[in-house]
Amino acid sequence: MSSSERNRNTTPLLLILLLIAQLVPCFCYLNPHLLHRSSATNTYLTTQYQWFNQTLDHFSPYDHRQFQQRYYEFLDNFRSPDGPIFLKICGESSCNGISNDYLSVLAKKFGAAIVSPEHRYYGRSSPFNSHTTENLRYLSSKQALFDLAAFRQYYQDSLNQKLNRSNFENPWFVFGTSYAGALSAWFRLKFPHLTCGSLASSAVVLAVYNFTEFDQQIATSAGPECKTALQEVTQLVEQRLNSNPKAVKSSFGASELTIDGDFLYFLADAAVIAFQYGNPDKLCTPLVKAKNEGQDLMDAYASYVKDYFFGSFGFSVETYNQEYLKNTAPGSSDRLWWFQVCSEVAYFQVAPANDSIRSSKVNTRYHLDLCKNVFGDGVYPEVDATNLYYGGTKIAGTKIVFTNGSQDPWRHASKQTSSPGMPSYVTTCHNCGHGTDLRGCPQAPLSIEGDDKRCSSPDAVNKVRQQVMEHIDLWLSECQDAARGWSSL
Repeated sequence: MSSSERNRNTTPLLLILLLIAQLVPCFCYLNPHLLHRSSATNTYLTTQYQWFNQTLDHFSPYDHRQFQQRYYEFLDNFRSPDGPIFLKICGESSCNGISNDYLSVLAKKFGAAIVSPEHRYYGRSSPFNSHTTENLRYLSSKQALFDLAAFRQYYQDSLNQKLNRSNFENPWFVFGTSYAGALSAWFRLKFPHLTCGSLASSAVVLAVYNFTEFDQQIATSAGPECKTALQEVTQLVEQRLNSNPKAVKSSFGASELTIDGDFLYFLADAAVIAFQYGNPDKLCTPLVKAKNEGQDLMDAYASYVKDYFFGSFGFSVETYNQEYLKNTAPGSSDRLWWFQVCSEVAYFQVAPANDSIRSSKVNTRYHLDLCKNVFGDGVYPEVDATNLYYGGTKIAGTKIVFTNGSQDPWRHASKQTSSPGMPSYVTTCHNCGHGTDLRGCPQAPLSIEGDDKRCSSPDAVNKVRQQVMEHIDLWLSECQDAARGWSSL
């Protein structure tokens, strides 16, 4: 979960931003215009959507309000009438189609249909015309899980009606990456009767109040030389902020970030992206070179930010502006995700006490002040309650496979140790980041088709993919066997 995505110039740029938005919980969200294309592209299996009437509050017996939830279906590979249905969960961003990633390979192998509902509030699936703090009270992972259950039942009933049959259950399997990966695991935990299994890719199932392991993983992934260079950049920026803050922020194209904490958070996130999405050399190679040649490291880092973070990756500085996060108009994934962060899961990426890369000013107080400033009093991350409800990394579900990339800092909020019924795999390679098993490497410029040949160790990626495929095969078979047993009674 999720930091994340935004901006707006040309249609190709918007497409890149939209794709990135489906990957990230990196509290840096792009805020692209909503797009609807009538046919599939190379990066989407389909972009044609339909609507489903969803319940607003699943926990109230008296509130019967509904809203329209957008969803997609792709049936080209479906082995009708009894083939499996893959439920792909869209996470903390606008859902603009079904991505043409490794899931399409799995769908072909298993003869599966793919369906994908948009997360409540995000994109075009918002219950309200204004995202005030009061109106966001129905935005939570718990409500989202019931959305998935209700949609699953609706879609199965609709399919049965189309095929002129009743009381038939296709085998379902759930997929998700990042926050959506956590939802995938939690769905199997809470609704085991509605799915044969779950793939939880880079799944952030552990809510974390002070997430110091995040920065520590960046240091490990960077290696000694790059880590030292990044630490020197932070020191230089802090020193120069004291004497000429406008000039420093301007050199990074971030003059609008009047709060120093916002600027320093942005500075740290710019480095995170290189490791999280499998492109460490884009950052470390020029930075180490500049250090060895005695160049100004702040200038070298500023060039990286402009060329890669803003340029190739397409991030926008407004993502880090607390005034922007106060915008209550629908369409801003930033405000929505920060509300989930500030009310439920935290993932506060704070500086470790020792040997930190990011500024020590990016601390717990900075995050709590942001939550209060943006959403007002009374919004606080109930981390203990979240972990008590789901189990954190001690989640007690079955038939869930967890996958993580070795360079991904988010893996420290995921389950990395196998347990009965819940195998866990870490894909180890120089550029294995967030969602590598489904996306491939590197992920900027984004290749959501999942190009494993671009990974530094494609064999490692393919090994994990093979293991995932074997679990899906086994669990679907067990599900089908059980269904046949019930039908013979």
